Amino acid sequence: MTQSKRDKQLADTIMALSAPDFPNHFSGWVKQLAAFDNLIIIAYQGERRPEVLYRECVDPVVYQQMDSHYLEGAYLLDPFYREHLKGGVQGIRRLADVAPDRFWRTHYYKHYYRQTTLLDEIAIFARLENGVTLNACFGKDRSSNQPFSQAELTALGRHELTLAGLLSRHWQHYRPESAPNARPLTLEKRLREALDQQRGIQLSPRQAEVALFILRGHSSLSISLHLDVSLQTVKVFRRQLYAKCRISSQAELFALLMPFFAQLTSSISTR
Repeated sequence: MTQSKRDKQLADTIMALSAPDFPNHFSGWVKQLAAFDNLIIIAYQGERRPEVLYRECVDPVVYQQMDSHYLEGAYLLDPFYREHLKGGVQGIRRLADVAPDRFWRTHYYKHYYRQTTLLDEIAIFARLENGVTLNACFGKDRSSNQPFSQAELTALGRHELTLAGLLSRHWQHYRPESAPNARPLTLEKRLREALDQQRGIQLSPRQAEVALFILRGHSSLSISLHLDVSLQTVKVFRRQLYAKCRISSQAELFALLMPFFAQLTSSISTR
């Protein structure tokens, strides 16, 4: 596509701001920068259940478990969701650059993410008011069977402020369906309460933190750096965690805790 045609597509996208067909124009313009296979635009709202604002794909299998798994709690282990929780995130992030050091070995990756057939993902983050973050996630899956090229990454990076600005302007009046009246307890605190009440497992705050770090794909060294404690201390917390939960592997930890995630996220909106 020539530069003039690309500019016209951008102009059409701008003219479509606040109109129902804006996502289609936005998608069409980005396709001239990077030939993605799928696109999903999500609104992250603190630690509450995200809301999907738009999705498109070539192969439907990529979103087959989106509603039943991801939105019901698996998002808590998504590296892009963790970027949102940092606050103030804006612009481009590539999954390979923000994922923890052992993300590709996690039970989440092997038993959920890999089933989507995704090979590469790039997200455009845009900030809204009230702690809401928009995430327009462009993916490459088995449809093309190849990651984004360096030329595509460069093109997206060159326009990241424009991309984020368009998203923010179009959804500037977006408000979560049921905004909470009070700040919810941290995920670690809610997890500890649920485990205690339903399983009689009493974790310390640090043990709960370590459990979530493990599930997200952090090695013991990475956890020690995030918590600013020694590697040996992390290993002690890990042994204590496994002993209290009467398990011996990450797979067992995932099987134990994943059923709680849907409960924990749904409980936020009822507070």
